[in-house]
Amino acid sequence: MHAALTSAILVCLVLGALILTASGIWWFTPLASNWHEIDGALLITLAVIGIAFVVLNLVLAYLVLRYRAREQSRAQFIPDNPKIEKILIGVTALGIIILLAPGLFAYSRFISPPRDAMIVEVLGEQWRWMYRYPGPDGKLGRANPKLISPKNLFGVDLTDPAAHDDILSYTELHLPVNRSVLLHIRAKDVLHSFFIPYFRAKMDAVPGMVTHYWFIPTVEGRFQAVCAELCGIGHHRMQSPVIVESTEKFQEWLAKQPTVAATVKP
Repeated sequence: MHAALTSAILVCLVLGALILTASGIWWFTPLASNWHEIDGALLITLAVIGIAFVVLNLVLAYLVLRYRAREQSRAQFIPDNPKIEKILIGVTALGIIILLAPGLFAYSRFISPPRDAMIVEVLGEQWRWMYRYPGPDGKLGRANPKLISPKNLFGVDLTDPAAHDDILSYTELHLPVNRSVLLHIRAKDVLHSFFIPYFRAKMDAVPGMVTHYWFIPTVEGRFQAVCAELCGIGHHRMQSPVIVESTEKFQEWLAKQPTVAATVKP
């Protein structure tokens, strides 16, 4: 009786998982960037793991019922089975290759931006995101963590002429639609992770180094950036609006933001 109940529970678990997946209740957010490859890699991972989940649990349900305890039966001890072990090693290796290969190809593109990408610096601190854009010269000025102060939150190096016209945003990330964007990501204090779910874009922000990734926002609208790394008691509050708009509206917004020369330079 216990074996039959256990088998039934395992079968119901499999059916419930399949129904929940088919319903789409917990599915991807709509894609709003160019990263179809990342969705493809995620779908392949879901398919491989899903097939393994279904097969293993159904086989387990059958074995529990087929080899349940009986008075007239005795268990047989088999120390090893080289044939089955070779099959399992081969199937596992194939599964790992199928899981890793698409992700590696996607990641190689993820960190290889086009040359004409617009650069934006992302700075994370407990518990907010801030942004720095190049000014009219098209170049981001140098920054140094040692120069960070209450007035100079980005640690901009004021001895670099290219830094004076840099444009600062302390609350929102605005981006032009259908334009390649390269993010340079930094952290002031602890490990953070800059994640925009609708863009399938995420990268750790590591104190003392600059990480990066690129994407093309393809849908106008208001999205949200969050921190995907537990970074302290206020982690849940580390959110930031991401506004994707036309090039004209983006330029209008950019022209209204403060520059380093106006806010930092003594």
